[in-house]
Amino acid sequence: MATYLYETIPGRDGEEPRQFEAKQSMKDAPLTHDPATGERVRRIVRGGFGINTRRWTRSTPAPTSRGVNTQSSGGTCCGTGGCGPH
Repeated sequence: MATYLYETIPGRDGEEPRQFEAKQSMKDAPLTHDPATGERVRRIVRGGFGINTRRWTRSTPAPTSRGVNTQSSGGTCCGTGGCGPH
């Protein structure tokens, strides 16, 4: 079972969304309504690989120490063969 973050969809201007977590199977469809209140909700995507992709581009190189890449042993962001075109 995975834990997903949901937030309510405000129905009125100035109304703040409320967040809650729900345990669901990965096979289950996302919730559309809060099981406790019936309010409309949307799933919030968080974490995962996409959060750190900026450090793998040539415009924002990976951290280095004395010219040696600390992310891999090959000296480029993706090892000895490099990343290819960015």
